[in-house]
Amino acid sequence: MTTGLIGIALVSLGMVLTPGPNMIYLVSRSITQGYRAGLISLIGVFLGFTVYLAATCLGLTAIFAYVPAAYTALKLAGAAYLLWMAWNAVKPGGTSAFEPRELAIEPPRRLFGMGLLTCLLNPKIAILYLSLLPQFIDPSMGHVLLQSLALGSVQIAVGTLVNALIAISAGSLAAFLARRPVWLRVQRYVTGTVLGVFAVLMATDRSKALVAA
Repeated sequence: MTTGLIGIALVSLGMVLTPGPNMIYLVSRSITQGYRAGLISLIGVFLGFTVYLAATCLGLTAIFAYVPAAYTALKLAGAAYLLWMAWNAVKPGGTSAFEPRELAIEPPRRLFGMGLLTCLLNPKIAILYLSLLPQFIDPSMGHVLLQSLALGSVQIAVGTLVNALIAISAGSLAAFLARRPVWLRVQRYVTGTVLGVFAVLMATDRSKALVAA
C-alpha cells in the first residue's frame, strides 16, 4: 500500500503541473484579483474533486467485485490517458497557465462557486479517477473502497497543496517565466516525460486483479 501511495503522489505531482482548466482558472484569478481570491476559488475546486472521488470509489468497488476482468481495461485506459496528458505537455504550441488572462473582479461566494463549477464541469476528472486509481490498488489486500479513498485523498492533497502554492506565487511566477520562456519548455518536457514513463509502466504491467473478499 505504501508503494501505491508514493506512486500516485508522484503521478499526481506530474499531473498537477500540467496546465488544465482548474490551474488556468486559479492562476488567472490570482493574477487578476490576488492570491486570496485564488485560494478561495481553490476551496471550490477541492470540493469538486471530493465529490468526484466519492462517486468514483463507490463505482470502483462494484467493478472489482462483479467484473474483475475490467481491471485490465481500466489499466490500459489509464495508460492511454497519461500518454495523452504527456503529449499535451510536450506538443508544439502548448500554452502556459501563467499567461495573464483578464477576469472580472468577483466576491468570495462567487469565487468559491466558480471554482467548484470549473471542477465539476471538467469530465476528465472522473476519467482520471476511474482510470488512474486501479493502477495502485491491490485487490488481494481487500478493502478496495478504503484503498481507493486513501489513494484518492493523496491525489487531492498533492493537487491542493501544489495549486495553493501556485496561487500564492502566481504573480511572481508569471513575471519570472515571462522573462525566461526556456523554463516553461523545461517544465513541459519534464512533466511530459514523467507521465509518459508511468504510462508505459502501467501498460506493460502483467499483474491481474483479484476479487476482494
